[in-house]
Amino acid sequence: MKGYILNTDKEYVNKIIEGIYKKNGHCPCRVVMDETTLCPCDDFTKNGICKCNLYIPKS
Repeated sequence: MKGYILNTDKEYVNKIIEGIYKKNGHCPCRVVMDETTLCPCDDFTKNGICKCNLYIPKS
């Protein structure tokens, strides 16, 4: 998404990516797993909200 970058904390990013892998591609901070929670989730793609902070606003 334009205007966003991956979080610059590589250790944090690795933990989030591990969580995504464990949840078969779904956002690790979501309880429900459906098509709207596949990373990048609908909240991020539609509203620019990444609750995991995997994607952060470009400064």
